[in-house]
Amino acid sequence: MAIIKRNKDLNFREKIYIPEILKGLMITLKNMFKPRYTMQYPEEKFTPPPSYRGRPVLVKEKSGKGRCVACGLCSRVCPALAIEVRAAETDMEKERYPEKFEINMLRCIFCGFCEEVCPEEAIIMSTDYELAFANRDAGIVGNDPLTLPLASLEERLEFLRKFK
Repeated sequence: MAIIKRNKDLNFREKIYIPEILKGLMITLKNMFKPRYTMQYPEEKFTPPPSYRGRPVLVKEKSGKGRCVACGLCSRVCPALAIEVRAAETDMEKERYPEKFEINMLRCIFCGFCEEVCPEEAIIMSTDYELAFANRDAGIVGNDPLTLPLASLEERLEFLRKFK
């Protein structure tokens, strides 16, 4: 039978654990009397920072045209397989747009991979955090409800350009 040698043997004071228990109680007592911070949620809304990853949305240019070129990279990189993209072509040569763009919000894990891989900055993680659905079918969001104007997403786009 092999004898295991420790790097540091515990002395008597450390073996009884009472000083460590007292240290833990002191930390608890210190934090118990600090001022509390409580947000009254429905009345007070949380303003997330630009780095917050909320609901994914599509960016719509000022001209009304979406940025998405239906390359499908977002659907390929999504670990939860929550994004479905079907491409269609316009009359112009080599011009594509998403005929169908759906995100299953019930499966989305808000990882931000779709945002990172998009070459056109067409899909952005917005600051929307209030997601509630009446039924499962309402959780599958199509192209129109996902689209937001560029002006409302400018702060997030600046953050991405700064740290990309």
